[in-house]
Amino acid sequence: MWIAIAILAGLAALPFVMEARRRKMDATARASASGEFAELSQGVTYYQWHGQARGPVCVCVHGLTTPSFVFAALAQGLGALGFRVLTYDLYGRGYSDRPSGAQNAEFFLRQLEDLLAAHDIRDDITMVGYSMGGAIASAYAAKSPGTLRRLVLIAPAGIEMQRGKAVERLLALPVLGDWALRLLLPASMRKAAHADEAASKVEGLAQGQRDEILFRGYVPGVIASIRGILDEAFEARHQAISRADLPVMAIWGERDQTIPLRSMGTLTKWNRMVHHTVVEGAGHGLTHTHPDAILDAIRAEVQGE
Repeated sequence: MWIAIAILAGLAALPFVMEARRRKMDATARASASGEFAELSQGVTYYQWHGQARGPVCVCVHGLTTPSFVFAALAQGLGALGFRVLTYDLYGRGYSDRPSGAQNAEFFLRQLEDLLAAHDIRDDITMVGYSMGGAIASAYAAKSPGTLRRLVLIAPAGIEMQRGKAVERLLALPVLGDWALRLLLPASMRKAAHADEAASKVEGLAQGQRDEILFRGYVPGVIASIRGILDEAFEARHQAISRADLPVMAIWGERDQTIPLRSMGTLTKWNRMVHHTVVEGAGHGLTHTHPDAILDAIRAEVQGE
């Protein structure tokens, strides 16, 4: 019996032991970073400026698992369109801090608002949100539409998300489910990174995704976001954006298995003024696999104003 208890105790502790053995995001880990850091109200945020030294600001908000380097190709192209492009790592990802607690819309809005205030960015913003970043950008737009020139949503979360039956079952178990997700998510994310490797236009992106798992706070942060902002309803927010007459364009991957293409119809019901573009042959990683198609769509929108 004591052996059985010891085995069970070891299994129960396993994901937490694994987490404790991961690297801490500290000054040593940040030594190789090429961008800058801002001390914000919830912790340190890593950011980079790309493109023009002057011109309208474009802020890019990344998704659930891949930090701001997912925008490497897109940011370069946006700079060529005349934008000053600001990318940053959400808390729990990349070089940013890993504050504990819920990761709901208000959590990420506070980080975004703090960062904009730190750079005295007040209005005329083009905001680009990818996947979970689309939900964050939509929450910001619903709250502060007057600060934006336009909202660009790329495969945005907050409408419908396919997470797989196994993940859905685990999410239905508040304690045991999180324990299992801590064990299983790293292997799943490594597999997803490998699947995107050949098609990516961002050099080293797949390895960067795999490296994220090596750092403490990353896996718990992903779980907190799944249970937080990705579990929130966004219909009212999109309806508020519609009432504000804010120009919105949405870009979708034809073969996206995470944010299915039928989400386009749902978003249209919530906001009939959205301009839609479907990228043929693209999956959910279209930001780094099809950046040229996304840039073409944004260019057409900008030039059509």
